[in-house]
Amino acid sequence: MSVRPTAVLFAAVLTLTAASLSACGGGSGSDPDTLKVSFKQSTDNSVKVMDTYLADIKTQFEKANPGKKVEFVPIKAADSEYYTKLQQMLRSPKTAPDLVYEDTFLINSDITSGYLTPLDPYLEKWADWDQFIDTAKAAARGEDGKTYGVPDGTDTRGLWYDKAIFAKAGLPAEWQPKTWDDVLAAARTIKEKVPGVTPLNVYTGKPMGEAASMQGFEMLLYGTGEPGEDPLYDKDGKKWIAGSQGFKDALAFVETVYQEKLGPDVADALDPNFGTRVRGELLPEGRLGIDLDGSWLPQDWLPGSGHEWPEWSDKLGLAAMPTQHGQAPGKVSMSGGWTWSIPDKAANKDLAFDFITTMQTKANAQKWYIANSGIAVREDVAADPAYTAAQPGIEFFTDLVSATHYRPAYPAYPKVSVAIQEAMEGVTTSDLSVDEAASGYDDTLKDVTDNQVIEK
Repeated sequence: MSVRPTAVLFAAVLTLTAASLSACGGGSGSDPDTLKVSFKQSTDNSVKVMDTYLADIKTQFEKANPGKKVEFVPIKAADSEYYTKLQQMLRSPKTAPDLVYEDTFLINSDITSGYLTPLDPYLEKWADWDQFIDTAKAAARGEDGKTYGVPDGTDTRGLWYDKAIFAKAGLPAEWQPKTWDDVLAAARTIKEKVPGVTPLNVYTGKPMGEAASMQGFEMLLYGTGEPGEDPLYDKDGKKWIAGSQGFKDALAFVETVYQEKLGPDVADALDPNFGTRVRGELLPEGRLGIDLDGSWLPQDWLPGSGHEWPEWSDKLGLAAMPTQHGQAPGKVSMSGGWTWSIPDKAANKDLAFDFITTMQTKANAQKWYIANSGIAVREDVAADPAYTAAQPGIEFFTDLVSATHYRPAYPAYPKVSVAIQEAMEGVTTSDLSVDEAASGYDDTLKDVTDNQVIEK
């Protein structure tokens, strides 16, 4: 949803007063007939995908439950502010909503903090839970084996490219790079032959937060090793990986993009709102050649979005991100997603789960996946031809699930993610060499993981 675009964490930690929390709408309080639901509201007033969907669910829910009311407590904020405000709200019964929207990369941190309710007693009685794919269920599972959220979709990532720019550069209309060098070669060709456009966008730096870590850096890092290897976390040893050549190689790719001026101006790249500009301006206006980005982009171009662009499927091509040297499986993707979770201090937990089950009927889930340009996590929806044919690109991004990876979303991950962003920013601005940035990351990694580190 990317989430979507999914995410910045602790990039700017806000100190929130009780008054500012009240400004967010307050908590669930003690009214047994009013369900309070918090979610991230887009800072772009023209994007109403979540608002429109939830308004329909509210109508259905209140009709099916006479006397019950749903009150939305939207948090209109950039991602970093959303996570910080949400965590502040979860700490007290006075401010905790009954239902919250959680990014899967943060969920284990909130589980460890005791902010969320295990949903297993509810899920055991809910027949539809069997329709959810195992990887999606795992994304909402804590280290204690309990489940703390119901996923509402996932996502994948790949390369979006402008067909007109490619034609001017003499590049193929049906493009599928086999290696990183192929991607860079295409960007260099665009720079040479199509002046005035940005050849390649790779999100970077702390202001872009998780968008930089995940769909920038980790899309590179997870393409450096052999199949089945996790280059960030050693699951067997339960330790984070430092000192890897793959980490340096991924940083070197980022350094090349920005030192050779193949990417956006550094000031633009480090603007926290740059992702909105990519979707709302650069791609629709034909000013960006290649964009390493997520499956959800078309939600910004649908009717009523404010950035309507019905021609996008004719103007843009899609290619899988290749592995570093073309090694198996030849392509790489990263997946995340969001879940609906019930706070530990919620006043109306049963009512909150009833609202989840209303959202997650097959029909409502399918509406959401299509509206949000999401990837289905329900098997019955994924198998429905009406879903696969609903929007160009859905089949392409769904196929990437076979080559996708998930972040090691353990409690330390949010801090590890920030360390990645800092290393990226260092090479983006040329303040640090690749070796210096990698060494700084390794030092920070030891600090934020309590030295639970293994050297490669």
